[in-house]
Amino acid sequence: MNRSRLHWALIAAAAAGVGVGAALGTRALTKLIDTALPDARGIANFNRPGTITLLSTRGRIIQKLGPATRDKLEPGSMPLLVQQAFIAAEDRRFFDHDGVDGWGIARAVVTNVRQGSVREGASTITQQLARTVFLSQDRTIIRKLKEAALALKLERQLSKQQILEQYLNFVYLGSGAYGVADAAWNYFSKTPDQLTLPEAALIAGLPPAPSVYSPLVNPELARQQRSIVLERMRQEGFITSTAASAARNSPLNLKPATPKYFNSAAPFFTSWVAQELPKIVTQEQLEVGGLKVRTSLNLDWQKKAQQVILGHAPFDTEGALVSIQPGTGLVRAMVGGKSYVASQFNRATQALRSPGSTFKLFPYAAAINRGIKPEDIFLDTPRCWRGYCPKNFGAKYFGPVSLADALKNSLNTVAVQLQDKVGFDAIIETANGFDIGTTRPLGKYYPMAIGAYEQTVLEMAAAYAGVTNRGVFVQPTPFEEIRGPKDELIWSRRIDGDRGRRALDSDVADAMNWMLQRVVTGGTGIAAKLDNRAVAGKTGTSEGARDLWFIGSIPQLTTAVWFGYDNNKETKSNSGEAAWTWKQFMVQIEDEFPQQPFPAKPVLKRPFKPPGKAKPKKTDKKIPYRGYDYAPKPVYTAPRWEPDPSMAPAPVPLPAPVPYTQPLFEQSPGPTAQPEPPGEPPAEVNGRRNWLKPQIQRR
Repeated sequence: MNRSRLHWALIAAAAAGVGVGAALGTRALTKLIDTALPDARGIANFNRPGTITLLSTRGRIIQKLGPATRDKLEPGSMPLLVQQAFIAAEDRRFFDHDGVDGWGIARAVVTNVRQGSVREGASTITQQLARTVFLSQDRTIIRKLKEAALALKLERQLSKQQILEQYLNFVYLGSGAYGVADAAWNYFSKTPDQLTLPEAALIAGLPPAPSVYSPLVNPELARQQRSIVLERMRQEGFITSTAASAARNSPLNLKPATPKYFNSAAPFFTSWVAQELPKIVTQEQLEVGGLKVRTSLNLDWQKKAQQVILGHAPFDTEGALVSIQPGTGLVRAMVGGKSYVASQFNRATQALRSPGSTFKLFPYAAAINRGIKPEDIFLDTPRCWRGYCPKNFGAKYFGPVSLADALKNSLNTVAVQLQDKVGFDAIIETANGFDIGTTRPLGKYYPMAIGAYEQTVLEMAAAYAGVTNRGVFVQPTPFEEIRGPKDELIWSRRIDGDRGRRALDSDVADAMNWMLQRVVTGGTGIAAKLDNRAVAGKTGTSEGARDLWFIGSIPQLTTAVWFGYDNNKETKSNSGEAAWTWKQFMVQIEDEFPQQPFPAKPVLKRPFKPPGKAKPKKTDKKIPYRGYDYAPKPVYTAPRWEPDPSMAPAPVPLPAPVPYTQPLFEQSPGPTAQPEPPGEPPAEVNGRRNWLKPQIQRR
């Protein structure tokens, strides 16, 4: 008796030991396999290869590129009807298995043998999710084994509801639709909660062959597949026979729509982003995808900018607008034309246009940097330089005039005089400091002073932003930060972005801003004047009024506006149109900035340095980093300076006076034939354009 008990006790102990050992071994083996498999808990951040999401500065989606799930449903918001349709169609034992369904495999084998064809699959919803997120679509034994192992791991790490919702967000459903929300929109222009029974059943029948069963491709096959799903829903008790019959006989009622975020909310801006992105991330990162790019764009401002260009372009001209934050170089708005559908040509970044008198920023800045002061007197009278004879608007001349008043009234002869006085090299060096003339060289020709060399709207806006930033030029950028597939930080403007370089001494920039303010308060840019807010800006009109410009700044924002024809014909308008449009944009957004003055007019004491002499030593070489929300501290603004008659030189005999009325808007003079100076290179050499040859000769 005792031996018998001992015998059974030993057997029980051995069995228990084997069981415990098997359990521990299984656990160890499972743990070992799990370590070799991806972590399923990060599945919510899944992005398909090549997917790029562009976000505004405030996190709103601008566009989704590549094979993206464009619209996901939040946890707990997937309609029950949709869940039931997919469970009936794809995995009737979803809530009963652990990721791999043995009974489902057996049932599929029997069904397919009876039908003589593959009519029912054996992959569970969990297996399909694992394959979609972690594996390829290769039909190999190795892939199927990995799929089963991943499915088991998913079931251990996620709840059934989480697995089902993630599957419904990622499953491909044909016609470019990834997920139920995309399919509901693409096929029926609805959200998932608006789907009817026949619509939900149709979508649930797509996963086995999305491209074949798509109702936009094969409506009859889609109808047949819908009937199969409805019958399975009836068998599972999700719907009644009456409801199934009614849904089976209903029409498809398709209402196709463009996928959400397929088209850009700011197409001219995102086309620029597409050009700039490969300069920051590698080709491999672009191909892997999963990138989230937070751009500099303010979507609200962008919409307002598009509206003002569309509503205020004179006649049928095209228009462009660029807004830049001076301290950071972030481009907050970009309009490259009136309609991206009509023309994808980005006139803000691609069109080379004569900047007209907006280019005078550089000869004036170079002159002040060389020791000329705003109150210095110049003689405004008709003159010629080597056969080049610039004219003022209306052929009206001021005689003795201060430098500040010459800029205020945009006098061409004074700009060319400055160029003659300080030399070509000084002006070219100043322009190069703001990246003007670095890629397309500026030639040493007299028309350069009044805008002969073509620039883009973005380039000119960035240069003016540098002056607004007290002489510190920051490269314009559309990026704030870029994150990878696992939300890791790849690039940040704060860390990796351009920190700026000093292009002008701060006192020179302050003097320029003081003079540019007078252009708006009482000169050619008066149409841009804002109530109770300091504005510094400059108008510009190329020869024949082919280009109409205004570039204006408040201390926190610089905005450039351009109008013209793509074929370069005359606009029959004036730059006041651009100044007025600038104002219509700014009055809509100015309340987002506190009122702030520009720095006061500085006391300039540097002596004049003629050409060939070393330029004055810089007084402030260090460039303070401006930070993300940099804005200059408010300072006292000195009263507006008026010229002292005592500063004028002795009277100079002049031609008979011509009655003069100060123009409200700057216009260009009529064309004047100019002899080409001997020895100048031709405009074209061997059929290629010569960038050293000025394109505009007069204004």
